Amino acid sequence: MSSWRLEWPWADGEPAGSGTLKSCPEDFRVTEILETGGPVLELAPLALPEQLAVPGQGEHLLIYLEKTGDNTSWVASELGKLAGCGDRGVGYCGLKDRHAVTRQWFSVQRPGLEADDAGFLQAVQGMQAQWQVLAVARRERKLRTGEHRANRFEVRLRNLTGDSGAITGRLQAIRNHGCPNYFGSQRFGHEGGNLDRAISMAANAGRNRRKRRGGRNREGLYLSAARSWLFNEVLAERVIQGNWDSMLEGEPTSEPSGPLWGDGGTLATGLQEGLEREVVARHPEMAQVFASSRMAPDRRPLRVLPADLDWSFHQSGDNHWLDLSFTLSPGQYATTLLSSVIEIDATR
Repeated sequence: MSSWRLEWPWADGEPAGSGTLKSCPEDFRVTEILETGGPVLELAPLALPEQLAVPGQGEHLLIYLEKTGDNTSWVASELGKLAGCGDRGVGYCGLKDRHAVTRQWFSVQRPGLEADDAGFLQAVQGMQAQWQVLAVARRERKLRTGEHRANRFEVRLRNLTGDSGAITGRLQAIRNHGCPNYFGSQRFGHEGGNLDRAISMAANAGRNRRKRRGGRNREGLYLSAARSWLFNEVLAERVIQGNWDSMLEGEPTSEPSGPLWGDGGTLATGLQEGLEREVVARHPEMAQVFASSRMAPDRRPLRVLPADLDWSFHQSGDNHWLDLSFTLSPGQYATTLLSSVIEIDATR
């Protein structure tokens, strides 16, 4: 059993029901919304012209791709191989779920190859039967993490249990006030294994300073897990105190936020700094992870506040399900919102 807490309190108490998520990819649809900064050519799926003039200019070809059953990093790797630019020549704004139907932008570095854009896009679409190129453009810069404006979700929760009135009340509260912006437990590895590795990594700092890219990526993963867990702990304390959605004295941003811990701790001051340092002090082994990390402290909003949240209940015989649609800012997770309403049974 894990020694780490991997479940945290919700603002409105226990979930109001239960349901199954991702019975099939079509039950979880994600549409990435990107402001390209220029014109975009929309394409009919599976009907790319042999010749096309891609709008915009620059050495990076933007591709809006619908995919099913493939995770973002694998798709990026395949695009890099096809383009001959490798993983580093491909950019994207964020990782999207594998067990879903997702529409996402990728940038592929192809300098001076504008005349072959049509052929390249035909090859992309031919790589996988479940891939469709929906739009294209060109621009000067590679896409970076978090550069998109939002993600739009369309979700179906099957095998729904619970009183529809109670579920509706919870959803209305989230529409009006949001819900706690916890990181999901999957971030911490099986039974918190990534947290154990973060502590072990800190304990062995100086003994093993491998500079290989893979080692650096793993270290970054463990540090991210550690600071995410501390954020959840601070947010949980704020939920218990009943001030998770309120501004406290010493708040360094324009909205209620919590610490992404780093070397030096937190950017908050005053009352809020005291609260955050008190919570982190309960976990000295975790705080020690950041003593020599050179990772700058940052902030994260304490609440998820969805836009255009809508829902409907459905029934066919003994089968009950709930359809939801909503838009979230980058770095906010649909599973966090859903878990604050009902207990999720994820089949994937």
